[in-house]
Order: sequence, then structure tokens, then C-alpha cells
Amino acid sequence: MKYITTVNDKEFQIEVVDERHVRIGDRLIEVNFEPVSGQPVFSLLLDGKSYESFVYQGEEDWQVLLHGRQYQVKVEDEREKRLRVAAGGGASESGEFHLKAPMPGLVVAVTVSEGDVIEKGQVILILESMKMQNELKAPRAGTVGRVRVKPGESVEQKQTLLSVH
Repeated sequence: MKYITTVNDKEFQIEVVDERHVRIGDRLIEVNFEPVSGQPVFSLLLDGKSYESFVYQGEEDWQVLLHGRQYQVKVEDEREKRLRVAAGGGASESGEFHLKAPMPGLVVAVTVSEGDVIEKGQVILILESMKMQNELKAPRAGTVGRVRVKPGESVEQKQTLLSVH
């Protein structure tokens, strides 16, 4: 099965060859992807290189935290993509978006205030988890609504941190 995967607005064609191999474009890669102790933490081996990532499902896509960077990932099979394009659908850039904590942690810094106009990709909050600081970025341009947390505050996974409209 082939999938169209969009990572931070960059599109990749991925084909699942078997349970240990995927093809990204023309490149065949050996993979092993395993959950770690019931947490949203996954061990990922790509061609023998080891990675640890946090993965959780957002409202419209997946949020992946890898090496302290957060990525928005949308996965569609070929049929879903054709139907969405035919219907004229795209990513929603209107309405209110709630930024949620990808994992439990400690708020290190909130780099925006209520009413601030922000750009897509701008760092809006820094969250520390497992001794690693993670920059959470704006999923789209907009205006910061309510900021629900402050530096030094502990948060739970999927807790709403702030809103953007």
C-alpha cells in the first residue's frame, strides 16, 4: 500500500513493502518501530540507526517529537488524497486550534502572549520532558488566544497549553 505523508508541508510517497521494509521515493529502508512500555514513546530503527520519538494523534494529524523538534505529520493513502483533492479540501487554516502537550513535562518558557500575532512554524512554547527541551511551534499563522500555562508549571500529556485563532 502506498501512502502520501506530509511532514511540515513537505510531501513524501511511502510504500509499505512488508513489516520490516518501506520505500520512500526510490529508497528501500529497513525499519523496526516498537512502542516503549505502553507510553507514547517509540523506538525506531532506520537502516540500523536508532531513534526515540514521541508520537501522538492530534485533532487532524499526528504530532511527532524527534530530537527535540516537533513535526506535524499527515498520512493519507492514495485514495484518500485523491478524494480530498477532488473535494477541494486542504488543511484548515481557520477556526481555533488548541496546542496540546505531546507528553507530560515542565513548561520552561512561553514565548508568546495573548493577542500576539504569530507566524506558522514560530516557536511558541518550550516544554522539558525526560531531560530534553522541546520547541513546540505554531501549526499555522494566527493570533494567540488564551494562554493556559506558565513557566515552571507541570503539564500532562494532551493538556491544552494555548489556543490560536
